[in-house]
This record gives sequence, structure tokens and C-alpha cells, in this order.
Amino acid sequence: MQAVSEKVHAPVRAVTTGPQFHFFGYYDKFPWDFSGRNLLGLETTFMDRPPGPDAVAVVGMIDLEEDNRWQPLTKTRAWNWQQGAMLRWLPTAPDRLIIYNDCLKGRFISVILDVHTGERRTLSMPVYAVSRDGKSAVTLNFARVHRTRPGYGYPGPADPYEEQRCPDEDGIYRMDLTTGAHWLIVSMAQVVDIRHDPSMDGAEHWFNHLLFNTDDSRFLFLHRWRRPEGGWWTRLFTANPDGSELFCVADHEMVSHFDWRNPNQILAWARQRGIGDRYFLFTDRTDEHEVIGEDVLTCDGHCSYSPDGRWILTDTYPDGERMRTLLLYHPEENRRVKLGRFHSSELFEGEIRCDLHPRWSRDGRQVCFDSIHEGARQIYVMDVAKIVG
Repeated sequence: MQAVSEKVHAPVRAVTTGPQFHFFGYYDKFPWDFSGRNLLGLETTFMDRPPGPDAVAVVGMIDLEEDNRWQPLTKTRAWNWQQGAMLRWLPTAPDRLIIYNDCLKGRFISVILDVHTGERRTLSMPVYAVSRDGKSAVTLNFARVHRTRPGYGYPGPADPYEEQRCPDEDGIYRMDLTTGAHWLIVSMAQVVDIRHDPSMDGAEHWFNHLLFNTDDSRFLFLHRWRRPEGGWWTRLFTANPDGSELFCVADHEMVSHFDWRNPNQILAWARQRGIGDRYFLFTDRTDEHEVIGEDVLTCDGHCSYSPDGRWILTDTYPDGERMRTLLLYHPEENRRVKLGRFHSSELFEGEIRCDLHPRWSRDGRQVCFDSIHEGARQIYVMDVAKIVG
């Protein structure tokens, strides 16, 4: 089917303003509460440097029905510009409970907060991915991520396994969000033994980017390693929630952003030898894969499926004019819709960059994103109801 590309004017508005700066973070969460009225975000007093161990971000929400009123809720010292504080509404009560990461007495933790009463409960580990039913989480060593991939972990507490390039006592942990009980389910040493490649020898290994599938039966994660002389590699794995039935979905050197289409299929920007770098739709626990958006989706972006699964929302990194493009893609119609282009200053690169990280509303009629195209890091909302139908 021949591709159809079009540009559509979609209404966009800033829902936060200065003098402070605001953002949400990653693209794989719903910032909207269940009612669609309140939108979560973080507020900072600076935007031009990485946060240090004592840097504070205010956790708050935007009342979209009351002139975008900013309501501060609490503070956190465990955050970064790319993924925020892993802030989200807790699926067990998405009208009142949020969960986010923090640092307390020299260790990273997570907090469940009732936004209406202020009641809070502290868990002994931070969260990375929360299950769709809100009962459990999978997580990792954020101190190790901070050291190996600056901008995605948190500064502060040291990595207890820093001297070990491939520890067998560190990796991915599962945590019960009711009791706080947690245990190691996948170790780095365990994963390195699967389809071992000589490039892994003497390299430093870490995990990143965890995400549950649509029915909580599996989760995925990236295994990355870097050699002392330079160069780094990425593989995509899936596993059961208890860490069993590990499966290597993609191991052709590079995997970037992804989303689950359904319980068994994963959309990911990845490399396949003989084809190149594309968006691929992988089928879990098989060798099946197909290219998505050939000649239409031509670069890496932060991709996610609409709640009804019909559309893919994604963005691009800055082009030669320093513009980031926000777009929608309809796979069945092979239709690409450009929603807008947003300038990104060359002063914001590396771990302080401001990716759009577009995110769906729960009803799929709106998207929100972070941007600095008006000179300050703020949160924007765009109405796409007429486009997605």
C-alpha cells in the first residue's frame, strides 16, 4: 500500500508557565488521572544542568478545568530530565493515588501518595515499571544506571556493585506494591550467559527500560554493555513477571525505544542484519518480525500505541534546523500525519536535552509532551480527536 503523508494543524496549548520550569518525563505512562481533569508533572527552578544529589523537584498536578492551575503535592530528590521521578497514577486508584521515586536517608525508595488526603506510604525500593493492575513493579539499580548511562539514573547513593562488571547479585527486582517485599528475579550474570557474544567479555553490563505488556503476563527490558575501549551494544529481552522464561527478542547490536502492541507483539526501533535500522514489530518467544512504516517512519523516536491500538504516536530527534517533529502513524492505512515541528536549542544536548516524549490521554483524544520551543521547559497538550476519529 502506498504511503500517505499529510500535515494537520492540531490545536496545541501550554498547560504550564513560568517563572518555574515544568516537565513530566518518559513516554510510556498516562499523566492524566482517570477523570482526565488532572495532569501530573514536575516543577524545577532550573533547566540547564543535570540535577545533583540535593536537587529538588516539586511533584504536582495541573487542573485542566481550572485554568491549568498548578497544585504542588510533594517533593522528590530522585529524578532526571529524561524520565522524571517515574511519576504516574497508580492503576489501583488512578483518581487519587500516585507513585513516584525519592531518596531517603541515603537510599532510593518509592512513595505512594493520596493526592487528596496527603496520606503516604513508603516502599523500600524505587520503581521502574508498574504492572497494569498496579499490584507489583519491576525495578533495578538506579545508581548503576546513573553511572553507566547518565541521565537515566539518579545521583546520590553509590552503586554497591560498581567494582563488578557483571554482578550475579544485581539486576532486575520484583516488588510487591502492597507489602513492599522485593527480590532479585533476573541477574546480569544470568543474562550474559544467554547467546553470549565475545564483545561481552570484559565489558560493563547494565539493564534499562523495563515495561510490562498489556496483560501483565510478560515484561521486557534492555541489556546493555560497554567495553573499556569504547562502543556499546543493546539487546532486547522478555520474561515472565517472576523472571522465568527469559527470551532474547532482538540481539543485532542495537535496540532503542519500544512499546507493546498486545501481550505478544513489541514495536521497537532496532537493527536487523541485512535490513538495517527500522521500526520492527517483533513477536515474543519467536523469531518473527516485520518492518513497520517502511520509508515513512525513517528514524528513531519515542513510540507508543493509542489506547485502542490503531495509531502509533512518536517523535524525532532534532533535524538540521534543530526541529523535532511530532507525528502519528496509522499502520493499516500506511498513513503518516505530521502534527507539528518544535525547535530545540543546541544548548540542550546530552542528558539535559528536552525530548518531546509524547504521551496519550486515557481516551486517546489528546497527547501531551515536554518542549522548550518557547524558550523554557514546559508541558503542552494537543487535541488529536479529529485526526484519530
